[in-house]
Amino acid sequence: MLLHAAAFAYPLDGIEESGIRRLEGFQIAQATPGAPKLVDGQLWSSSDIALRLLDYAGPEFDSFEEDPALKEFLTKALRNRDSSYAMVLVDFSDPANLRWAGLRPDLRQNAGSVGKLICMAALFHALAEAFPDTEDRARVLRESVSSAGDWVSNEIHQVPKWDPFLKRNLYSVIKPADSFRLSEWLDHAISASANGAGSIIWREAMLIRHFGNEYPKSFEESERFFKETRKTELARHALAVATEPLQAAGLDTSNIQQGSFWTTNSKNKVPGTVSFATPRELARLLLRIEQGRMVDAWSSLQMKKYMYLTKRRYRYAYAPELKDDAVFFKSGSLYSCRPEEGFRCGKYMGNDRNMMNSVAVVEGPEPGGPAYLVTLMSNVLKVNSAWDHSRIAAAVHETIRTNIAQALRETGSATEMIEAGKSE
Repeated sequence: MLLHAAAFAYPLDGIEESGIRRLEGFQIAQATPGAPKLVDGQLWSSSDIALRLLDYAGPEFDSFEEDPALKEFLTKALRNRDSSYAMVLVDFSDPANLRWAGLRPDLRQNAGSVGKLICMAALFHALAEAFPDTEDRARVLRESVSSAGDWVSNEIHQVPKWDPFLKRNLYSVIKPADSFRLSEWLDHAISASANGAGSIIWREAMLIRHFGNEYPKSFEESERFFKETRKTELARHALAVATEPLQAAGLDTSNIQQGSFWTTNSKNKVPGTVSFATPRELARLLLRIEQGRMVDAWSSLQMKKYMYLTKRRYRYAYAPELKDDAVFFKSGSLYSCRPEEGFRCGKYMGNDRNMMNSVAVVEGPEPGGPAYLVTLMSNVLKVNSAWDHSRIAAAVHETIRTNIAQALRETGSATEMIEAGKSE
């Protein structure tokens, strides 16, 4: 097992609220001399995190004309980039004057692990239906424990596992014998992006929908539901659970869908269909969270906290220019290779497909400071686009801050480029 000192997500003071036990280890690391320290933007408390558009009652962001400065930035900065780049920016620093612009905003592709946000919304939607009282929902998240079972397979993402005797987190992949609290499964799915955890929060959403306020049931009884229900019905049930919260929030589900589970074993248990999203609809999802309209205000705030990035920043969030700002983030990639003479397949460098997607809400520390969201997709073959995403992030930030379209700083050291691509 590997030992890590870097934190992942959720505000570090949220142990009692969330029941996420590994937060204690990260608090210890922050207080330990010589241990890696987080930047200022990663040290917000739970009380610092709020929904910025709760009172917004105006039109949809994309009903406005595109903002000239933001549009100029997208046109100039990405002019010479691969034609697969697609992006939406929404500046809500002043909620009374939303600004937005898009570059190929309706390009549709598999969003990779960004789709785990949809599974998170499905879980909160099912919880709200079964447990109308938010205190009950918080209790279920904090106290309900479920096992992984054989839903996990081929896992590559390590997750933090709190050891109360050693008083530290030990890292390893999720195994069938592992059990976690529901809040910890969410934490592993969103911050560590573990595929097994992504499948399990969707599984638990289906179980909550099925059992209602009698959830949780024993692992054996829960498994019996999946074994005794026809696979065609399970497929219909899973898609409905994932789609209904999006429809209820006014998203266009012809342009955003999580269609299949995240591991081979879970896909065998619950058949799926295609997954896809567009930058425009992902931006709408993030805005619905800020509006408190993704399920409800309580759920939206919880989802935002699960997205609060306190792990080592990478890809879009790697940009040092964001170090003083809070970043609420999810990234997702999907790559594959085909035989090609002289080409060696590498991680995130596929020659058949090489999708990299980032969604982020960025907020400055000062009242009245920048607050904006970005949804970014690319499919640049044979290239790990993490460094490029981070350079786009830096230029976006300065463009929002100054309202002057910025150029991208193209150069970087070999170390910077490697570090930007490290998600672990």
